[in-house]
Amino acid sequence: MRTLAPGTLVVSCQAGPENPLYGPAGMALMAQAAEAGGAGAIRANGPYDVAAIRAVTDLPIIGIHKLGDPAGVFITPTYDAAVGIVAAGADLIALDATLRPRPDGRPVAQQIARIHAELGVPVMADVDTLDAGLAARDAGADVVATTLSGYTNGRPPTGPDVELVRQLATELDCPIVAEGRIRTPEDVRRVCDAGAYAVVVGHAITNPMDLTARLVGAIPLS
Repeated sequence: MRTLAPGTLVVSCQAGPENPLYGPAGMALMAQAAEAGGAGAIRANGPYDVAAIRAVTDLPIIGIHKLGDPAGVFITPTYDAAVGIVAAGADLIALDATLRPRPDGRPVAQQIARIHAELGVPVMADVDTLDAGLAARDAGADVVATTLSGYTNGRPPTGPDVELVRQLATELDCPIVAEGRIRTPEDVRRVCDAGAYAVVVGHAITNPMDLTARLVGAIPLS
């Protein structure tokens, strides 16, 4: 099985329906471009995108399946949500492991245990706080990521949560993945210095609409 190596840059290849790159074909091209640039793994959403990416790369794929209300637990919220992305070729399942109530009412430990036992892949816990990270590791998560930091209290910070990376790396005995608002080489160095095992970058690489809008916004009005 493909594994996430230390020092890996993971490129999150995702796009919404409003983006011209939306869909499996666009995401497969994005993954190929990321691999050509040196990415060591891909994060992708849904069985169709995962399958399309798996067809063009041998890199490890972190699979997620976003289902339900984005205001709540919707990143691979149930065991059933994980089944299709593993069948499509994901090597590792990422799921929301915040302390919020889950859609099926079951504890995250039960979901992780079933993924391990029946799907045979490791689990990455997307968390928002140190307490959630500690609980996720106790629940059996193999990897803990800062993906949801700032997104569960309505006040996302402007940059990566370096302090949460540092806290998790200090307190936990598993790999810590830094994800969220990482936009520059300096951001990458900061989270690595804080103890990140690997780094996930999304919009700063894969969303030309966002990049264009930010640059256009910097042009002085005449």
